[in-house]
Amino acid sequence: MTGSWPMWEVFVRARRGVDHVHFGSVHAADGESALQAARDLFTRRQEGVSIWVVRSSDVVASDPDDEAELFEPAADKDYRFPTHYELPAEVDHM
Repeated sequence: MTGSWPMWEVFVRARRGVDHVHFGSVHAADGESALQAARDLFTRRQEGVSIWVVRSSDVVASDPDDEAELFEPAADKDYRFPTHYELPAEVDHM
């Protein structure tokens, strides 16, 4: 029966102030059921303070084959990195 249920991606926040992290996937009939299944499966030892579930079909992801198109334009912007700049001698301790 679970084969006909949609898949949900599960994200758990370990503690306040940190990001949600992808923990895995569950099959469930709806969002509430997915949330309960995620809680039972991924936070049995009180690992989290918040759970998000997102229907897998709603996730939009880049194609790894499009890596060059997506990420190479940033390669010529080395000024965005601190290694681009030389520090004056007065602040050499940084």
